[in-house]
Amino acid sequence: MMRTSLHPALTITASLIFAILVAPLFIILGAAVSDTSYLTFPPQGFTLRWFTNIFEISAFRTTAITSLQIAMLGTALALLIGIPAAYALNRFRIRLPSWLANVFVLPILVPEIVLGFSLLKSVTISLGLPVFLVLLLGHALLVLPYAVRVVGASLASFDFSIEEAAISLGCPPLKTFFTVVLPNISAGVIAAFILAFITSMNDVSVSLFLTGPGISTLPIQILAHMEQFFDPTIASVSVLLMVLTVGVMAIVEATLGLTFLTK
Repeated sequence: MMRTSLHPALTITASLIFAILVAPLFIILGAAVSDTSYLTFPPQGFTLRWFTNIFEISAFRTTAITSLQIAMLGTALALLIGIPAAYALNRFRIRLPSWLANVFVLPILVPEIVLGFSLLKSVTISLGLPVFLVLLLGHALLVLPYAVRVVGASLASFDFSIEEAAISLGCPPLKTFFTVVLPNISAGVIAAFILAFITSMNDVSVSLFLTGPGISTLPIQILAHMEQFFDPTIASVSVLLMVLTVGVMAIVEATLGLTFLTK
């Protein structure tokens, strides 16, 4: 078998791109373990006290719980809307207008700052809804395109003649969906949930407009903490968020694989 060698310029370019992507992560990790009262890199000494300091600050504990609640409920709400929408777009693609699919990707086409300000004006101020509910609706709208697109990618390769065969044999349509269609696209549903969950947990732009007195998310609390304190606690929280994100993606890659997302 003939082996092809990479051009040195390509190797150098790829190495530089990788270094640019990874270097900030190492800088944050180094700052998080620095034994100083301020953010610095390279680290001066080694300590883990800034990680324990996270759990001693009540604001971080409260906002972390709020972020988890918003991410879980918002993602679940997006899937409740996105799965039927993706099913309809694939099952009845000939009958439905072609522009309808583009409607569900508008939240990621519109800048998040514009989306957040629009929700603040139209939902928070005009309707006067509670802050938690507005945050939930905003995050659900933000991650809805992930639910529709990823689940739709799984449905694109699904043979709907199997569903028609089950219905012709007397199985009710709703039962057919839950017993035939849904098990075959479960990998896509799980992947959509994880991608949407990570997006919601790390969101700043939309949450910045929708948080209110007594209710905030963890990324917004990091910004508020940084305005008053410039200690390594901020870097420690960032490291924990990175570990959570990388851990979730590693689990997805090990259990499901991500190749079907490109279908």
